[in-house]
Amino acid sequence: MGETKQLLPASGVYAALATPRRPNSIEGDAAALLDYLDAVVRAGVDGLVLFGSTGEFVHFDVGERMRLLMFAVRRSRVPVLVNVSHSTLAGAVELAEHSVDVGAAGVLLMPPYFYTYGDGQIARFYEDFVRLLGSKLSIYLYNLPSFTNPISAELATGLLSSGAFAGIKDSSGKWQTFETLNSLQAKRPFNLLVGNESLYLRARVAGAQGIVSGVAAAMPELLVAMDTAIRNSKLDRAQQLNLRLEEFLEWLDKFPPIVGIKQTATARGWKHDELAVPLDEPTAEILSAFRHWLRNWIPMVLSECKLN
Repeated sequence: MGETKQLLPASGVYAALATPRRPNSIEGDAAALLDYLDAVVRAGVDGLVLFGSTGEFVHFDVGERMRLLMFAVRRSRVPVLVNVSHSTLAGAVELAEHSVDVGAAGVLLMPPYFYTYGDGQIARFYEDFVRLLGSKLSIYLYNLPSFTNPISAELATGLLSSGAFAGIKDSSGKWQTFETLNSLQAKRPFNLLVGNESLYLRARVAGAQGIVSGVAAAMPELLVAMDTAIRNSKLDRAQQLNLRLEEFLEWLDKFPPIVGIKQTATARGWKHDELAVPLDEPTAEILSAFRHWLRNWIPMVLSECKLN
């Protein structure tokens, strides 16, 4: 059994890594993943997340997710959380058991996806997952309503109040949801991780413990510099860096975000040029303009991140 690399709750900047792919294959590129992982860790992130939405977990079968996770946890010098979401309870438990075996610091779990389930069924899903997994590692709720069944504020309150969960990654992008969860922390401590970069500055100042960021998969220095500024109460600097983040997010809205993240990583010399789905001509033209914009934006932002 692997040795868990984190005893404390997740906080700060966790980079949600993209997953390099082999050309014309449904397999990941393990060698490219490890080189890429090293580069992101050197940028100063507090931890990593594997096989989240940025990691395109839906494109890989259970065996491949397990294989790549094993290599990544062995290689990483920072804690690794892994998304074990699956369309079935049995699949999620199998992935979580493997995460325990290889030494992951914790798991993220969405509600079961594709089919629509109500709050009662989702609650039972989480309760059974906890019962089957026990207290072997930290479990984080993963709320990503744009892609799967939502975890309503009421359901999140009930689950987090049970004490069975270490926290929640909320990617809803809704400030009202954040406020509800943030208020709950005063009654029942848990870790509140933001999953939407557009809310990060505001939420971190208001009480969020950290962020799980797809942008940090391509520009980890930017999120690390922002988080450092916030923790040092240098809010003017954090706000200036947030303007750079907003510029990037505006581009990501023009095509599937993972495409922009992977193209940015590729522009930095990290092997992410293989996409799961081909681009149509109009999207390819927008992406070409984005690449041109990145030529000046990346070095400018990296330079700004180095300033005190």
